[in-house]
Amino acid sequence: MQSYGPAYRVVTPRLVIRCWSPYDAPKLQTAIDASLPELRRYMPWATAEPEPIEQKQIRLRQFRGRFDLGEDFIYGIFDTAEGEVMGGTGLHTRQGPFIREIGYWIATAHTKKGLATEAASALMQVAFRVDGVPRVEIRCEPDNGASVAVANKLGMKLEGTRRADTVRPDGSVRDTLVFSALKAELDELPCRNLSVQAFGAVGERLL
Repeated sequence: MQSYGPAYRVVTPRLVIRCWSPYDAPKLQTAIDASLPELRRYMPWATAEPEPIEQKQIRLRQFRGRFDLGEDFIYGIFDTAEGEVMGGTGLHTRQGPFIREIGYWIATAHTKKGLATEAASALMQVAFRVDGVPRVEIRCEPDNGASVAVANKLGMKLEGTRRADTVRPDGSVRDTLVFSALKAELDELPCRNLSVQAFGAVGERLL
């Protein structure tokens, strides 16, 4: 598996997707605070919100540290001027070194605009063309209609349901849907039509 990454900065027609900096903490907190009712439905980490801005800065430093070490790749989603946090996403390594799991959330003010699909399409290209992995997944709850719709728009295949495999913060148990796409399918996937630029740690062009 040949890798040219990671991509530190990804640019699409409407978004800048880049690794977090501690300086982003106030903008991130604003986006999260305005979206908490929706985030708490499906994002376990949202149960700890709101948190002090100092803790948010520490968290973003940890994200950046793991990014630099190649352990996990968590990104912020910004408008093209990078003046506003519009959500978050990631190419997660928790399923193993040769798989990237795409996760995402969009601030409530910017939902229903196709931004999650745009961000996930860009990261799918990065996963296959920059990281060089053979497989990308999206995992979500069966009743998370927005995430299911994103996976379908990306042309991913529903492989099955992991039954009662996750415990929510409230102690209830949920199922998980597993969607996948393969690098060998890239020429047939809708993401190939999205204009994407990707840059490395010192600004070198990767895509």
